[in-house]
Amino acid sequence: MRFIDNMAKPVARWLKVDSERGVTAIEYGILAALITLAIIVSVTLLGTNLSATFNTIATKVKTT
Repeated sequence: MRFIDNMAKPVARWLKVDSERGVTAIEYGILAALITLAIIVSVTLLGTNLSATFNTIATKVKTT
């Protein structure tokens, strides 16, 4: 969580958030954004690999 703390505090200062509640909300927002990014990247890669697998299977089915 040190990474999130290091990112959230400058953002909180920039937004002029003085309370710990605001900093915590920013930390959760950054964490949610990073998780969302990881999900999008993994789904994109999985979709590409899955498409290639289906194309390989389709080609083999056509040739038999």
